[in-house]
Amino acid sequence: MDTTQNLPLLGGLSPERFMQRHWQKKPLLVRGAIPDFRALLDRGALFALAAQDDVESRLVVHGKAGWKLRNGPLARRALPPLTQREWSLLVQGVDLHDDAVHALLQSFRFVPDARLDDLMISYATDGGGVGPHFDSYDVFLLQAHGQRRWRIGRQRDLALQEDMPLKVLANFEPEEEFVLDPGDMLYLPPRYAHDGVAIGECMTYSIGFRAPSRSGIARELLQRIAETAEDALGTALYRDPRQAATAQPAHVPDAVREFAQEALTALLDDPQALDCALGEVLSEPKPQVWFEPGEAGLTGGVVLDRRSRMLYDGQHVFLNGESWRAAGRDALLMQRLADQRSLSAAEIARAGAGARALLARWCEDGWVRPA
Repeated sequence: MDTTQNLPLLGGLSPERFMQRHWQKKPLLVRGAIPDFRALLDRGALFALAAQDDVESRLVVHGKAGWKLRNGPLARRALPPLTQREWSLLVQGVDLHDDAVHALLQSFRFVPDARLDDLMISYATDGGGVGPHFDSYDVFLLQAHGQRRWRIGRQRDLALQEDMPLKVLANFEPEEEFVLDPGDMLYLPPRYAHDGVAIGECMTYSIGFRAPSRSGIARELLQRIAETAEDALGTALYRDPRQAATAQPAHVPDAVREFAQEALTALLDDPQALDCALGEVLSEPKPQVWFEPGEAGLTGGVVLDRRSRMLYDGQHVFLNGESWRAAGRDALLMQRLADQRSLSAAEIARAGAGARALLARWCEDGWVRPA
């Protein structure tokens, strides 16, 4: 992607300029971000997805009794009648299940893949929504069908209504209001309060981003690094030939603490271990993702399966939570596969035997498919 090219998707801004001016800074409303845009899935197809065990979905209903939330899978009979007002169906990760939706998500790859999360589709009947709230991550809200009225504001008071199944702001103070038609898009940075209400039947596509917490990513990294502890540190046992007799047997000896500290420091000081763990964590597919076995052998070009997450750094490639060392011409080939999500037959023909064997294995695993 040419990050200096002006795009209708970003209101005539280039990705470079958008990231400088708006990303994590201020909202952007784009009229006609995708001209003549129409929903990529109809209502029936979306309802069918919500009924699947491997799809994350939620039903939100608002009425006189307040807010009600039900998690999927949701069979069609579990959904309210289409004539009933004020209910919404949220289907997460639709890009994992539909090629056209996956292709739309690729339009937002001016943000690193390590941050790009998924595309959620929100279907709502008249008056439907999820209440005024804020997200901890950046989001693009693309109108796909019908109209939705958005009210947004730089909320200072983030207190939530108590005893609610949803995180609804207690004292929402909107500053601006917009009605979005199909093809219009609204970008909001993290923690920017917003409330979207359907005007008649509508569908909205939400392109969301990963925003791991420091504690969360530290926990995942430590778990990954711990799995390599024996290979990295060996199996040497603690020894204390100079331990004196003690009158305080319950006190933890300083030497034991030093032994543990040295082991932990040695493990965390290994930059290769940290790099591998980080790439594996960031490329790990979501828990509900699974792959069908593919064909053996390479007969032409290949493409990454839409569910595959592939990243790289200076010395490794990462695919679906696993890592490989990569150098030289084959490393450039793998980086190209990660960036463009495909390789031509001519490009594969120039690969080394190791890279071709790895691609063939990925084809068998269903991570990579024939073009």
